[in-house]
Amino acid sequence: MRKLELLAPAKNLEIGIAAIDHGADAVYIGANRFGARQAAGNSLEDIKKLCDYAHRFGVSVHVTVNTIIYEKEFEDTLKMVEQLAAIGVDALLIQDMGLLNAIRNLPDYQSGKIKCALHASTQCDTRTAEKVGWLSSLGFDRVVLARELSIDEISNIHRQYPDVELEAFVHGALCVSYSGVCYASQHCFNRSANRGECAQFCRLKFDLRDDNGKLIEHQRHMLSLKDMCQIQHLEELADSGACAFKIEGRLKDINYVKNVVSAYSKALDELIARRPNDYCRASKGKVTYYFEPDLKKIFNRGYTTYFMNGRQPDIASFDTPKAMGEYVGRVKELRGNSFNVAGSASFSNGDGLCFINDEHELEGFRVNKAIGNRLFPLRMPEHLRPGLGLYRNNDEAFEKLMSGKTAERKISVGMRLSAIDGGFQLEIYSLTSEGKLDKVIGRAITEFEHQEAKRPQRENMIRNLTKLGNTHLVCDYVEIDKNAENCFIPSSLLSDMRRDAIENMENPDTEIRRHSLDAQSGKGGNVTFWQPEYEQYPYLYNISNSNAKVFYREHGMKEPTDAFEVKPVTQPLIMQCRHCIRYSLGYCVKRGGMKPTWKEPLHLELPDGRRFQLHFVCKECQMNITAE
Repeated sequence: MRKLELLAPAKNLEIGIAAIDHGADAVYIGANRFGARQAAGNSLEDIKKLCDYAHRFGVSVHVTVNTIIYEKEFEDTLKMVEQLAAIGVDALLIQDMGLLNAIRNLPDYQSGKIKCALHASTQCDTRTAEKVGWLSSLGFDRVVLARELSIDEISNIHRQYPDVELEAFVHGALCVSYSGVCYASQHCFNRSANRGECAQFCRLKFDLRDDNGKLIEHQRHMLSLKDMCQIQHLEELADSGACAFKIEGRLKDINYVKNVVSAYSKALDELIARRPNDYCRASKGKVTYYFEPDLKKIFNRGYTTYFMNGRQPDIASFDTPKAMGEYVGRVKELRGNSFNVAGSASFSNGDGLCFINDEHELEGFRVNKAIGNRLFPLRMPEHLRPGLGLYRNNDEAFEKLMSGKTAERKISVGMRLSAIDGGFQLEIYSLTSEGKLDKVIGRAITEFEHQEAKRPQRENMIRNLTKLGNTHLVCDYVEIDKNAENCFIPSSLLSDMRRDAIENMENPDTEIRRHSLDAQSGKGGNVTFWQPEYEQYPYLYNISNSNAKVFYREHGMKEPTDAFEVKPVTQPLIMQCRHCIRYSLGYCVKRGGMKPTWKEPLHLELPDGRRFQLHFVCKECQMNITAE
């Protein structure tokens, strides 16, 4: 039986707790520095509170330390890692190989005092089985795979390295470039994606021109992708060997996280109910939901399964990089300051609606008043006309619902009350899958004279012991031995024993698989250039400190090259994409498209005149982008 983990994002402590309450098996959160989302940092105190809460349910907490580290920051980073380990985090996500080496050489790591696992961040650009094997040999316990991989590619990796934990993204925004090798923001805006400062270059408007200057597309979002949604394909992912399903979104708000986590948690529960001999959840507790999750009602640019089943059409969002939301119908007629919608959706005052106008622009407006399907906008949109499709990117009724209590997570336990010499003992047990008492996880003993009861006490005992109120527990089984059942025990004493037993409870264990520190671990052999571009552009290794240089020299690299952020180069390769503009426009002859009428290479051009050349590497089925 394999454990499946739903991994949720947490911008802060509040959202992390909400993710756990709504069914997450693990959460990932940024510390105050060195996480790949600069705007999502958290104090050590808050991360400790999150760990304490998570561990009640056997939920693990992963902390992102997945930026490249500059020389002057290295000692502070290592100190922060030791502090994170001390407060009980379960895993660290890492990109910088110098940091990996330094952590593994810490005496406390060597001795096992530092127990947290090490995960290779998606920023490590892991696309191949060879890369997975190399990262595992270095001591990484888990590898976060590139978002672009298909089911077949993940299966191939798992077949070759069945003991390596594989984490796959299942939902959220997509980077058009392979993560970790995008330098567009750094080149154009001096903001490094490898430092958590992505400026979203891929969401900008471009002109697409051929080499003669012929205009092919005017001011469209040529690099903007839809959002990933794999909720219908979790079983295929699990069967392919992925054990952790990651939701993107450490900058998303609490309602987004509640909704997405709930939807995927319910889908995983349904999978496990169908195949209980194959899979189980990685954490404990049963969630009761007070709403029906709906992925159409949260921020999305439209959904795609991306490359899960190979190259697919319609993965791009050329018209807008903004949220479209849920399709709600078409404009039927305009009348004065209102219009009718043809469709079955219901509307509320305050809804946010949008449409793509005839200029391929997203135009949005707020509903001031809704009377059935007749809507009165706050201001009539300029380009609204009959026949246009409408989308709702803010559902006022759903947001109101989500602002209340939407879920509750409880762990089922059993209790045994026994009479012992000079008093009584209350034990709290975990339960087996059949609902029987399993292991003792909490205990309380009190001294009290055994007094024979004048009337039956069993119902009163059960009622007092199972008053678990606002705790994270629900008691589904109570056993009282006969000696105790025949005694009088004051209700106040039963309540005190219940409280003490809960305070003494052990948290469910989180299974942390740490890499064996054997003779081979960390001996990754000579560095291999996993992609051809690594040889031509060695800054792709993202070497930004002396520790990383030492690491790569030890692994066979003669002359480590500085990261692009440390030493920029002219005409750099700034992106490597599996998304292909030629294919998306219908001109991939290899895949049955039309023969292009333009002269290549093609160029993307910003309104300020900056240009970027497209290179179609058909052998790799890849599109590279270089700055001119």
